[in-house]
Amino acid sequence: MIEKYKFHDLTVYQLAMDNIDQVYAAIPDLPDTERFNLSSQIIRAATSIDLNIAEGSTSQSDAEQNRFLGLALRSYLETIACLDLIERRSYLDNQQLQQLRSLGHQLFMKLIAFRKNLSPQ
Repeated sequence: MIEKYKFHDLTVYQLAMDNIDQVYAAIPDLPDTERFNLSSQIIRAATSIDLNIAEGSTSQSDAEQNRFLGLALRSYLETIACLDLIERRSYLDNQQLQQLRSLGHQLFMKLIAFRKNLSPQ
């Protein structure tokens, strides 16, 4: 039996996983010249969102969880900067970019809402 942890039940965690899936699906459409640069960077940034949500969920206080959610938000913004570069260089079509940005924005709003619902410390 696979263990289940607190973060598995978080909607924001599931949305972050969906975001990672969408990023991975778009990567093959980037040029080979970006495999070790932009592709790697956006994968690490998207993955970092999810990892910080998970790590923060085991925190001893809301203040500590808030800190990890802040790191997740920074990683999200890093993915947006990567998408801006991808768009600027026309590496993906507008539909792919719109899907990535739309899901990403949903994730961003969930992260903000989650942080606001934590007890102020």
